[in-house]
Amino acid sequence: MGLRLVDALATLAEVDHQAVGLGDFGKPDGFLERQVPRWLAELASYDDFPEYPGPDIGPVHEVAAWLEAHRPSHWRPGILHGDYHAANVMFSPDGPDVVAVVDWEMCTIGDPLLDLGWLLATWELPGAPEEFAGPLSRAGGLATADALVRRYAERSTRDLAAVDWYVVLACFKLGIVLEGSHARALAGLAPREIGDRLHLTTQRLFERAHELIQHI
Repeated sequence: MGLRLVDALATLAEVDHQAVGLGDFGKPDGFLERQVPRWLAELASYDDFPEYPGPDIGPVHEVAAWLEAHRPSHWRPGILHGDYHAANVMFSPDGPDVVAVVDWEMCTIGDPLLDLGWLLATWELPGAPEEFAGPLSRAGGLATADALVRRYAERSTRDLAAVDWYVVLACFKLGIVLEGSHARALAGLAPREIGDRLHLTTQRLFERAHELIQHI
């Protein structure tokens, strides 16, 4: 099932978005350049909630600086799901194939390798609640992250030399998105239990990002 997750993702990434009528969907020009400032601004916007004490989520600015310094200079636009992980697909009831991908509200035309980074960022995340795979993670026997990357390389024509950069970007972006739920929960706009859980997940995502940048 883990490998079939990658098969579906690689198939999506190879779709010619212009040929299928999505040439004017999203703004791929400058997509990677926009990511760090866009999400730092999102994080800063949480200060509008008086009850939010500020982000206690790890080395945000260290990770941001690393992302800016190591951003890939070449990439190929394609369909980006935007929130690709094991809880956003449906598997066949009688086999491991992915038969549907759901929750497309973050979809755009961007760099599809961010979807791969997103899957790897959320794959068996140590110390975090099971936000992204749940029963699948508990079942055990999943492919390793390295096996997922090898499978993607077999199925895709995209250059994976900077795959760790995309994992770090995914940790950065997803962590900031989830921290928004924590800020809203502190303001009484979402259940506190959910906000606290997602805050913990954000901290684990930034720990994963920091560990990666220390070893690259």
